[in-house]
Amino acid sequence: MIKVLRRHWLPILIVCAMAAGAYTVANLRTVFGSNPVVVTPVGAGIAEDNDPKVVVLEVFGTADSAVINYLDLDGKPQRAQDPTLPWSLTMTTTAAAANVNLLAQSPGDSITCRITVDGEVKDERTATGMNAETYCLVKAA
Repeated sequence: MIKVLRRHWLPILIVCAMAAGAYTVANLRTVFGSNPVVVTPVGAGIAEDNDPKVVVLEVFGTADSAVINYLDLDGKPQRAQDPTLPWSLTMTTTAAAANVNLLAQSPGDSITCRITVDGEVKDERTATGMNAETYCLVKAA
């Protein structure tokens, strides 16, 4: 028995220290962490509205074309393919909120972007100057 203890004393000490630490942590959690862990039910953060929202992105300006980048309703970046001005895009969602972002640059002297949600203008910006660039942002449509 003594030979076994002399040979394996360090692994036995490590196991005993780990067991004592686990016991201490379990007891401290009952004292300090007495509130139960919050569990979110599946699908709780995905609130759906019955009424669809209509989101319209618009770009217009003095030039015939523009470079237009936007986020779709899923939050994925998109680029309009060879758009001519005036340009518009209509999207529909039933989500409780949507983040809408639009960036437009034109070789002309003036460019305007506008975002409307259910017919109400949420953001409109105009930029002037050489190669005008503007953006529109609606954090919660």
